[in-house]
Amino acid sequence: MAKFDPRGRKVKILATLGPASRSPEMIEKLLRAGADAFRVNMSHGDHETHAQTIAAIREVEKAVGRPVAVLCDLQGPKLRVGQFKDGRAVIRHSGHFRFDRDPALGDENRVCLPHPELFGVLRKGQRLLIDDGKLRLRVIEANEDKILCSAEVGGVISDRKGVNVPDAVVPIPALTEKDRRDLSFALDQGADWIALSFVQRPEDVAEARRLIGGSGTALMAKIEKPAAVERLEEIIELADGIMVARGDLGVELNPEEVPPIQKRIVAITRRSGKPVVVATQMLESMIESPAPTRAEVSDVANAVYDGADAVMLSAETASGAWPEEAVSIMHRIAGQVESDPGYRQQVSFAQVMPDTTTADALSHACASIAESLPIAGIIVFTGSGSTARRVARERPAAPMLVLTPSSRIARRLALLWGTHAVSTKDIGSFEEMIAKGKRMALRHGFGTAGSKLIALAGVPFGTPGSTNLLHVVTLSGDELHKHSA
Repeated sequence: MAKFDPRGRKVKILATLGPASRSPEMIEKLLRAGADAFRVNMSHGDHETHAQTIAAIREVEKAVGRPVAVLCDLQGPKLRVGQFKDGRAVIRHSGHFRFDRDPALGDENRVCLPHPELFGVLRKGQRLLIDDGKLRLRVIEANEDKILCSAEVGGVISDRKGVNVPDAVVPIPALTEKDRRDLSFALDQGADWIALSFVQRPEDVAEARRLIGGSGTALMAKIEKPAAVERLEEIIELADGIMVARGDLGVELNPEEVPPIQKRIVAITRRSGKPVVVATQMLESMIESPAPTRAEVSDVANAVYDGADAVMLSAETASGAWPEEAVSIMHRIAGQVESDPGYRQQVSFAQVMPDTTTADALSHACASIAESLPIAGIIVFTGSGSTARRVARERPAAPMLVLTPSSRIARRLALLWGTHAVSTKDIGSFEEMIAKGKRMALRHGFGTAGSKLIALAGVPFGTPGSTNLLHVVTLSGDELHKHSA
């Protein structure tokens, strides 16, 4: 790939593409404004449109010369009510309302709930939240045929509105038939990441992992159900990355519960060395406004201070009026936070102890050396990306230049904190490693004459999991002259 400049920041930006942004021209604008990866939302649009979008990303990727991750986000098993005689009805405050299995059109007293699995698991006292929590009902009585509720918060209910069941684990798979078709399509398209929605238990992740197989595509579990929070560490262990999906999480939990849970998810995922993305409503007002609110700016900044690997834009870039501006502002917020003298202390607060392996010990040493010496960059040679993840877990002070022979790994790393990945030919010897490391560092702006660099690799070269070599090198004036010549 051609030379491309480092972002000058370590947190990554994941932007959702949609009607406002899927043209090649806008994709390039978003990349140049600061986007590192793009989300394709499988809940909307058809396969033909998504294929065109992914093809456009790949064409722009070539033009810009930057590895770009494509994340396909599966819709998941969204629960919805049936339909009403007039398309809508009003549920009275404190009134009773019934969900049943009768397919007849609903009214102000009842409606069909076309999810038989719910009737067997709901119990008295549990909640049903309708239309993103705008209506709140509590179960009075439930059996195999009906669920009778009392409306704690009533209001207008209309056809096919979503239902959230926060107090029960619903016995439905995380992958619907639509999801399976979408997953197969995404793998055929060479997606770098698959995001799995409405994960409730580790088994959901294991099933998706089985379907992905050996395709080389990474799996991101979206945490948006209280049941998933309760089994977070098991889910992290099975996934390649985690997304804090605050939309549905904020519906099923009390609003004040979401911020501490977000911090907990970010901290635990960081310790695992896997990327964690904070998503939903980060710059929500920019769907219509050219500038965010002060609260939104603080929200993005707090995610950066917490050490999240990436922050995500949803409707702001997919359908909003100011997609390029939203990316640009997020880029500026992240840059401002990372230049704050207190940022290093804050982002290093969640200290991680290295595992008892040579690779982890050397990755930990990299971060220590970068704190002690004026290191311009850490050059990581990796075939699988695991060494880069280990180093990123330490949140080192110096930026990371990752050299890999795999373009797929370079793209996957577009969501990993602090990495600037380049797809390049493999190396065969120590001397070649040092020469190439220096050459690529100069080409990509990692230092100048006199700068110190750390090189991290495994010998024998090309052997996965063999990281066992750390070398500190100094760039000379001669090398700078050769590079400029």
